[in-house]
Amino acid sequence: MTAVFRRELAAYFKGMLGWLFAAFLLLFAGIYTMAYNLSGYYANFEYVLDSISFIYLIAVPVLTMRSIAEERRARTDQLLYALPLRLSGVVLGKYLALLAVLALPTAVMALYPLILRQFGSVSLGPAYGTLIAFFLLGACLLSIGLFISSTCESQVASAVIALAVLLALYFIGSLADFVSTSASASLVALLMLALLFAVALWRLTRSAIASALALAVCAGGLFAWYAADSAAFSGLFPDIMAKLGLFDRFYAFVGGVFDLTAVVYYISITAVFLFLTVQSLEKRRWSE
Repeated sequence: MTAVFRRELAAYFKGMLGWLFAAFLLLFAGIYTMAYNLSGYYANFEYVLDSISFIYLIAVPVLTMRSIAEERRARTDQLLYALPLRLSGVVLGKYLALLAVLALPTAVMALYPLILRQFGSVSLGPAYGTLIAFFLLGACLLSIGLFISSTCESQVASAVIALAVLLALYFIGSLADFVSTSASASLVALLMLALLFAVALWRLTRSAIASALALAVCAGGLFAWYAADSAAFSGLFPDIMAKLGLFDRFYAFVGGVFDLTAVVYYISITAVFLFLTVQSLEKRRWSE
C-alpha cells in the first residue's frame, strides 16, 4: 500500500495535476476571502468555504479521472493485480494519495482564519469546524470519483460521468422540491431505484440470478410495505432525495453547527464507495 501511495503521490506532484488542483482551489479561496472578509467586512471564514464548495464539481472529476481509468486504458492495471498485496491495499493507496493532494490546499487555508484574526474578531471554532467538513466533503466526493474511474476505460468518460453524478448530488436537495409527494409516485421512484440497483449488481457480478433475486426481494418488499401502509409513502422519495444531498449536509457547518451525524454520513459514504471500488477491480481481475 505504501508503494502505491508513493507512486500515485509522485505522479500527481511530479506532473502538473496535483499543483494545478491546489492552485485552482487556493485561487478561488483567495478571491472569496478578499470579497467576503476583506472587502465585505464579514468575520465568517466559513462563508468562503461555502462559496468555493462548487469547485469540487470540476476539480474532483479531473483529479480522479486518471486514477484507475488510465491504468485500464494502458493495460497497466495488470501490474496492479500482480502486486503482492490485496486490491484493498491498492485502492487505499490510491485514495490516500488523493487525500494528500486535497490536504495540501486545505492546510494552507487553515492559516486564513489566523491571518484574518490579525485584522479583527474571527470565531475560530465555526471556521475550523467548517474547514473539517469541507475536507470530509471533498474526501467523500473523491471516493465517488475513484469508484467511477474504476468502472471506465477512458479518462474522458470517467470525468464526464463523475461530473454528471456530482452535479446531481449538488442539486438533489433543490430538485426534491419539484418531485411529486404522492404515495404512488414515491413507490414508482423506489421501484426504479431497485431496478437500477439490480442492473448495477449485474454489472459487478455478471450474475443474472443474483440480480433478478435482488430485484424481486426489493420490489416484493416495497409492494408489501405499500399494501400495508401506503400513507408512509407520501412524500417519502423527496425526503430520501433531501437526505442524500452531500452538499446540503455541509451547509449546517456553515451555519455554525458541528453536525456529528453529517461527519458519520461522510465517512460511511466514503467507506461504501471504497468498498465498491475494490469489488469493481476484483471483478475486472477475474473476468480477464
